[in-house]
Amino acid sequence: MVSPSWMYDAIIYIYALSLLFYFSDFIGANRSAKRMGTGLLVFVWVLQTAYLGLSVYNHVDRAYAMSETLFLFSWLLVTVSLIINRFFRIELFVFLVNVVGFSVLALNIFSNPRVTPMLGRWEVSDELLFIHITLAVGSYAAFVIAAVFSGMYLFLHRQLKEKHWSVTMKRLPSLEKTDRYAYRAVIAGTPLLITALSLGLIWVVLQGSAEQLGDLKVLNSLLVLVGYLYYLFLRLSVKANGRRLAIWNLYAFGVVLLNFIFTNWLSGFHQWVWM
Repeated sequence: MVSPSWMYDAIIYIYALSLLFYFSDFIGANRSAKRMGTGLLVFVWVLQTAYLGLSVYNHVDRAYAMSETLFLFSWLLVTVSLIINRFFRIELFVFLVNVVGFSVLALNIFSNPRVTPMLGRWEVSDELLFIHITLAVGSYAAFVIAAVFSGMYLFLHRQLKEKHWSVTMKRLPSLEKTDRYAYRAVIAGTPLLITALSLGLIWVVLQGSAEQLGDLKVLNSLLVLVGYLYYLFLRLSVKANGRRLAIWNLYAFGVVLLNFIFTNWLSGFHQWVWM
């Protein structure tokens, strides 16, 4: 029986949003973010459980197909992560396990021939690309916001250091707030980029074009991710000062611009952006 994809799309988006909240909790020990992430993950688990229940009911006379086995594997990862989250405080474990579970689930859903896209003229791979692009654009938007706040931080820092008081300075938030807002934007953008890259890699796998993993756009996207992970490392482990963090944030955003503008011209399969 062919299945519509609205349920699968809902699971993917809710799962991705859950990862965002879990990442925020892992980085900043945010209890509210953890509760939101857990609530969304429980909802994902409920939807997956309902699907598995229907599968068992419809397959009493034969074994699971590969797609259903992968779905079961993803469900088990979600179940284990919820148990670990309930009884232990290992936020990094929960986040990483669910990145794997999200990737397995996406690979299973978009390679399943029984899933039909919401729009009749689309292929399932088109929906995969649509979600990939949506998450990537969301991450870029977050990085733009982070860059703006970092630029404000450097401007305000210089004005204060040189004791140049002006009306503009009075309209800007404090150094502490601009640094904190930039940090929060990076926390929002980084997990979105991770999930977008995961879906992009899954698309490459489904297309059977492993050589595209060496595409300049793919490599530069990974470099963007490394840049923002290093920013988080500087803030959380090195405890770098706000000026150093702002400068590195702008460096990382420079790589984002390079990735979005120039590498599209040289990419073998991302040139559609300019069409």
